[in-house]
Amino acid sequence: MSSYTPLAVWRRFDRATFRARLIHHLKHWTLVYLLTALATIWFNAHYMVALNVTESLPIRLFLVHRGEAPKRGDYVAFRWPGGGPYPPGATFIKLVAGVPGDSVTQMDRDFYVNCRPTGLAKRTSRQGLTLEPGPTGTLPNGSYYVHTPHPDSLDSRYALTGWVSQLQIIGRAHALF
Repeated sequence: MSSYTPLAVWRRFDRATFRARLIHHLKHWTLVYLLTALATIWFNAHYMVALNVTESLPIRLFLVHRGEAPKRGDYVAFRWPGGGPYPPGATFIKLVAGVPGDSVTQMDRDFYVNCRPTGLAKRTSRQGLTLEPGPTGTLPNGSYYVHTPHPDSLDSRYALTGWVSQLQIIGRAHALF
């Protein structure tokens, strides 16, 4: 029996054609693939895309500039230390309301940063967890008071979040949409 059956010839032709087309393709596109890979590596070293999955902020998609220090009024992305309904290391995005040196006070369950209201601390979460009020006093170096205007936001009003340490911060977040 001959090894040149129609199927064997087709397979040999198909492999040879594929190899020739691949070589031709790579001659023209290798530089593009290399530049794309390098751009991706550079982007991932300096930026990340973050998605806000809760209704605490009206914006859902953020570009996070890794290592960029936030200022008052900026969005900030940080790693959740753990506890409550979220796993350790989850990415949170909030607004910076207080920076080192600012004064955080509480009257009843209302919180203030430099006498500006930041929100009312609820007694229980939507999941029924008891919520203890967060810390008060002067924000030390490397600590930030974060919040969102949403009444259900798990932010610095609560001990569970507390003041966000510089070590937790991923970077400044820029709203995309």
